[in-house]
Amino acid sequence: MPLSDKLKALFNGRGPRFDEARIRLARPDSVLPLALLGLLSGLVAGGLIIVFRLLVEGTQEAVLPGEGPEDFESLSGAMRVALPLLAALLLAAMFRWLAAGVHVVGVAQVLERMAYHQGRFRVRELLVQFCGAALAIVGGHSVGREGPHVFLGAASGSLLGQALALPNNALRTLVGCGTAAGIAASFNTPLAGVVFALEVVMLEYTVPSFIPVILAAVSATALANWVFDDQAMFGVLVLEAVTLYELALALVVGVIAGAASAAYIHAVQTVTSRCRVIPIWWRVLIAGVLMGGIAFFIPEVMGIGYDSVERALTGEFTLGLLLVLCIGKLFATALCIGLGVPGGTIGPALFIGAMLGALIAGLATQFAEVLQSQVGLLALLGMGAMMSGSLHAPLAALTAMLELADSPQIILPGMLAVVVAGVTTTRVFGKDSLFIVMLRANGLDYGVSPVTQALRRIGVASVMERSIVRVGGMLSLDAAHQALEGGPVYLLIDVSNQQQVLMPAADLARYLQTDDLARAGQAIDLGEIPASRLQVTPIDFQASLQEAWVAFEEQGAEVLAVRRITAPGIQPVFGVVTREAVDRAYLP
Repeated sequence: MPLSDKLKALFNGRGPRFDEARIRLARPDSVLPLALLGLLSGLVAGGLIIVFRLLVEGTQEAVLPGEGPEDFESLSGAMRVALPLLAALLLAAMFRWLAAGVHVVGVAQVLERMAYHQGRFRVRELLVQFCGAALAIVGGHSVGREGPHVFLGAASGSLLGQALALPNNALRTLVGCGTAAGIAASFNTPLAGVVFALEVVMLEYTVPSFIPVILAAVSATALANWVFDDQAMFGVLVLEAVTLYELALALVVGVIAGAASAAYIHAVQTVTSRCRVIPIWWRVLIAGVLMGGIAFFIPEVMGIGYDSVERALTGEFTLGLLLVLCIGKLFATALCIGLGVPGGTIGPALFIGAMLGALIAGLATQFAEVLQSQVGLLALLGMGAMMSGSLHAPLAALTAMLELADSPQIILPGMLAVVVAGVTTTRVFGKDSLFIVMLRANGLDYGVSPVTQALRRIGVASVMERSIVRVGGMLSLDAAHQALEGGPVYLLIDVSNQQQVLMPAADLARYLQTDDLARAGQAIDLGEIPASRLQVTPIDFQASLQEAWVAFEEQGAEVLAVRRITAPGIQPVFGVVTREAVDRAYLP
């Protein structure tokens, strides 16, 4: 092969060596290469999150007059109205002329890409999320940064996998790696990032998934700590042992946070479903006007609001203000998210939970002065309970509480609060996860069966039969014997330029044993001899078994030929996949 062709093959990742590597990645137990890819995807996602945070926080510090990147309270009333409106004007222009139909972003879009597009993202979606979320947060809209970070991490992992032409099952793992990296680099919570990726996005707990996702979270966290610091986000030290009285209050926090989560979900669902018919650029303009009106009276709800969360954790707010902030943040976020502002919902959920927990702590101190120093405890419990109830992610909420506060005393009451909140939201109020509700409100359904999940973890390349010989429809006697020399399992017969059939090689061998054929000495028409023949349907080399199952069940395919459908020119067939091979891959 000429040197230029070798370099081209290396750049494009083509050639037998690369193909064999991809075939290994198509297996569900390909741990080592996925671990290396997970480490790489964590670095890529972490780097992107760092750039986003530096851009947003640097712009906020330059624009806002007070100290810190979130001091919107220092703005004048007129500026608190003008800033969200200006951001909305820029967002409307972006959606009107640059987004090219990309509207739904955030965690809900990650789930949609996993459910309907095999984890494939587009560069335009990443750019819309990056620019849109930066404008929204800097402009003081009531949205979080974690949802955009999850999307940016997932999209960067997906685009890395697509650039390497990885099979779709490996691509889905890289989406999970990017998700974990996004959460880890955003909160400095690597364990919460891993649990969130597995619990919410990938919906699986397997060793081949754990290892690359953990490495991605570790690499992203290490990179973020190198740029920022490695301190817990909310370093509230809970020194006292948790009493039975405080466990009872944790139960109360769980119930109230569960009810608040249901109200939060319902508000977002109502605004989204009723306003979806309005063009997106008009929706974000409406959001800018409404957000400006709310911010004029309650500036604390602008932006992410972590500065207000820190004050709630230390008991600086009055009971009345805590109630106003809780209600104001809920409605401001529902309006912004429901109207299409490209931000996250996790940060606002933590804000609302912190205010609820601090409010309950303040009320409880009226009856037990000993609890005065434990306001931070109940505020943290409120954050975790609200995250659990609204996102249906109790394990991620529990680990996030532990890592955010660096307080192991939170584990016992936290377990109680997150479970009670989840049960209250789902069983008492009948609400699905906020992400699922957002998808359905935008006209998309979401549901994954265990069989579908099992099939998506395996690539067609790992189960294909590679012992095939490609032949024409007419063969001489010598050509027929030559085709059978290597002992192939199947013959792939080119009937025409657009049609192929598959024949068991044993059927031709059986036919060649007849004496009549030897005496005749004539060409063999493979379409006429007694044999089993199946019509061939092409399937892409990167496809998962779930896509193969759809081809068999819904499209009526008889057998699948694995090839690169999207590549230019005539592509070779790597192997064939039968219905029985798909069944054997996931049935015990």
